Amino acid sequence: MNFPGGGAGGFPGAGGFPSAGGSGSSTTPPMPMPQGDPNVKMLQNLMESCYAKTVMSGGAGFALGGVFGMFMASMAYDTPYHSPQTGTPGQPAIPGIKPPVDISTLPLRKQLAHGFKDMGARSWSTAKNFGQVGALFSGIECGIEGLRAKNDLANGVAAGCLTGGILARNGGPQAAAIGCAGFAAFSAAIDAWMRMPKDED
Repeated sequence: MNFPGGGAGGFPGAGGFPSAGGSGSSTTPPMPMPQGDPNVKMLQNLMESCYAKTVMSGGAGFALGGVFGMFMASMAYDTPYHSPQTGTPGQPAIPGIKPPVDISTLPLRKQLAHGFKDMGARSWSTAKNFGQVGALFSGIECGIEGLRAKNDLANGVAAGCLTGGILARNGGPQAAAIGCAGFAAFSAAIDAWMRMPKDED
C-alpha cells in the first residue's frame, strides 16, 4: 500500500519530502539567482566602486594596524622603560615636578594599568596611520585605473608615488620626493610579485 508522497518502499515522506534512498526519488533544485536582477547589479557596481574599495582598504588597514601596534607595544617592554613624566634622571628634583619613575618600581596594578594604557594609545595611533595609508592608496589607484581604463603595473606605481608624496608633504619638497620614490618602489615590488605566474603542482 502506497501513501501519497511515499517512496518506493511505500513509506511516506515526512512533510512531502521524498524518501531517502528510494528509487525514483527526485530532489528540488535550488532556486537560481535571477540574471537580470537590478538589485544584484547595483550591489556589484557598489562593491566595485572606488568609494567601496577605499572604505574597505581603510578598514582593513585600520584593523591590521591595530594588531601590529598592539604587538609592537608589547615588545617595547623588553627594553628599559620609564613612565612619561617630566624631569631628567639623575638630576635634583624640581619643586612641583615629579622625576621619571622606573615602571618596574611601581605596584603591579599600576604597572598593568600603565602598560594597557600605553598599548591602547600605540595601537590606536598605528591603526589610524595604516588605515589612512590603505584608504589613500586604494582610492588613488582606483581613480587612476578609471582614468586610464587599464589595469597594469603603472597604476600601482603612480598611486604609490602620490600616496608617499601626500603623506610626507609636511616635511618639505625633499621629504615628499623621497616618500614618492619609496612608496612607488614598494608598490612596484608588491604589484610585480602579485602578478607573477604561480607555479602549479
